[in-house]
Amino acid sequence: MIDKQWPSAADAVADIPDGASLAVGGFGLSGNPIALIEALLAQGTTELSVVSNNCGVDDWGLGILLGAQRIRKMTSSYVGENKEFERQFLEGDLELELTPQGTLAEKLRAGGSGIAAFYTQTGVGTQVAEGGLPRRYAPDGTIAVASPPKDVRTFDVKGAPREFVLEEAITTDFSLVHAALGDRHGNLVFNKAARNFNPLAAMAGRVCIAQVERLVEPGELDPDQVHLPGVYVHRIVEVGSGIEKRIERRTVRPSADAEAGEA
Repeated sequence: MIDKQWPSAADAVADIPDGASLAVGGFGLSGNPIALIEALLAQGTTELSVVSNNCGVDDWGLGILLGAQRIRKMTSSYVGENKEFERQFLEGDLELELTPQGTLAEKLRAGGSGIAAFYTQTGVGTQVAEGGLPRRYAPDGTIAVASPPKDVRTFDVKGAPREFVLEEAITTDFSLVHAALGDRHGNLVFNKAARNFNPLAAMAGRVCIAQVERLVEPGELDPDQVHLPGVYVHRIVEVGSGIEKRIERRTVRPSADAEAGEA
């Protein structure tokens, strides 16, 4: 079996060229492959087309690539936590393909599974299917590029006719993902919310690069606990369990003692 371990994040992303397409894992700030993102920032790669559930925040995750104006296009389902994202999009500096969250997940999974397209009810009767969603604004605030209409067909489901919209699968040149555990053959285990979108992004990339907190020897992982088999992973970098992780929105409640005092 091939040993897929690479010495550093910088080495692992060194051949990602300007203009590449990337599928990037993460859900909010959970499971962001930050070491790989920072390495990509440091090497100066630009004009990137990125597929990810969201674009991090202004100073974390994909937000650091966006802030350095390295991203040309985002395909995302949620963009609400990043003011720089809003500015670039409304001023015409960034193209956005806004996609329903479940549809985005299935487009990535389908791409990784060799499925060219699929029909879904999500988006029927909206601009997702009918077209006209702004993808890029002109500097004067008019719509420079709008989404095209998609094919809609009727299928019988449980004896009733229903409309479905055709969605094309997504494949990218590279994918960047974060996992809690991995072995040198590329088998990965994700932790809780980090499992959202990371396995799907990994599947969609023609070359998948994974950063893992802990790297173990082949055979140490229980096969029943593997979330993504190594066939989808091409490069793996150990970044350590001490790598910085951030919380997107921290909310707390009063302690029991404080509540008792107020009573």
